[in-house]
Amino acid sequence: MDESIPQNNRPARRDALWELAALFLRLGTLAMGGPAAHIAMMEDEVVRRRRWMTHERFLDMLGVCNLIPGPNSTEMAIHIGQLRAGFAGLVVAGACFILPAAAIVLAVAWMYVRFGTMPQAVGLLYGVKPVIIAVVLQALWGLGRTAIKSRILAALAIVSLAASLLDMNDMIVLLGGGIVMLAIRAAEDRTAARATIAAMPTVATRASGMKGAAIAAAVVAVPFSLTTLFLFFLKVGAVLFGSGYVLLAFLRTDLVYRLRWLTEAQLLDAVAVGQVTPGPVFTTATFIGYILGGFRGAVLATIGIFLPSFFFVSISGPLIPHLRRSPLAGAFLDGVNVGAWALMAAVTLFLARAAIVDVTTMVLALSSAFILIRYRVNSAWLVIGGGLVGLAMTAWR
Repeated sequence: MDESIPQNNRPARRDALWELAALFLRLGTLAMGGPAAHIAMMEDEVVRRRRWMTHERFLDMLGVCNLIPGPNSTEMAIHIGQLRAGFAGLVVAGACFILPAAAIVLAVAWMYVRFGTMPQAVGLLYGVKPVIIAVVLQALWGLGRTAIKSRILAALAIVSLAASLLDMNDMIVLLGGGIVMLAIRAAEDRTAARATIAAMPTVATRASGMKGAAIAAAVVAVPFSLTTLFLFFLKVGAVLFGSGYVLLAFLRTDLVYRLRWLTEAQLLDAVAVGQVTPGPVFTTATFIGYILGGFRGAVLATIGIFLPSFFFVSISGPLIPHLRRSPLAGAFLDGVNVGAWALMAAVTLFLARAAIVDVTTMVLALSSAFILIRYRVNSAWLVIGGGLVGLAMTAWR
């Protein structure tokens, strides 16, 4: 008998794992709209509804997710699982968020290979996108009230948002905000100032080293095999920062131009499938894996691109409470959190321009926002409703 877990804690842990599985299977099946939307839906579920954590803890997790490679929304799911039920929760939450999306993309890839085209989802997206904007705005409001807790942080949020809208590199926005707050806190404590200044070159060296490793890893050409396919996506998951659009640039350089495994049209279709299906955008790897290596290729590509996220979260998650207890590290995390909020806000503005295109989508966005604020309806139901409205409007036209 395992004595490491007290007997009276076993049912609670089992219940927590079932709760995590049910929640993230649903989100993995219904959460559309990209990482910002996924994170907003998670915030609604685990902070507002279930009260598993505070806004501050959620923001700390989000800040750390933005500082490590990999898909942010998947890593948030893994973080939540780890906090709720330890290592088993980490595995259950991450797997349950990824698997439904990967299964849907695998089915689409099968149809794509069999029929030579991608199933259309224009009507569905027409109704879902404006609802997603309302969901994200609600999350931004709640997270912003927690993250922006002083005039200095408010000023930093404005500067970070402006930098994001001007297309400045995500890591510069995040690390810049963290370093500014770290320097301000260190200036208040003269004893820590020297240590702060001494640490900055080390941070810069490590950041440039990660970038250099990513570039170096992309130089060596290798022939196609299932092993090289797995290793390629393992490398992508281990070094890639940013959104699905960054993923597109990364895959285009390697798969189309360097390795010549895909055509430009196939890559665009793969990224489109990742965007229009629910769950993580990185399930683009599932689609590409199936095109190149059938079912086994899809499985290996999916495992390869997501595996590093489990590793990075498992080592970074336990550090979050310690970071928050340290005054200097806490100040750095405050700056990073404001930067993460600004990046999310900038993405939302860009998405809103593409989502709200006529009177119908405007009404959908406003009515969804009203229902969320006034009646606190589960956001997943609104996403389903928006999709049905979009399909009905497309059929009617």
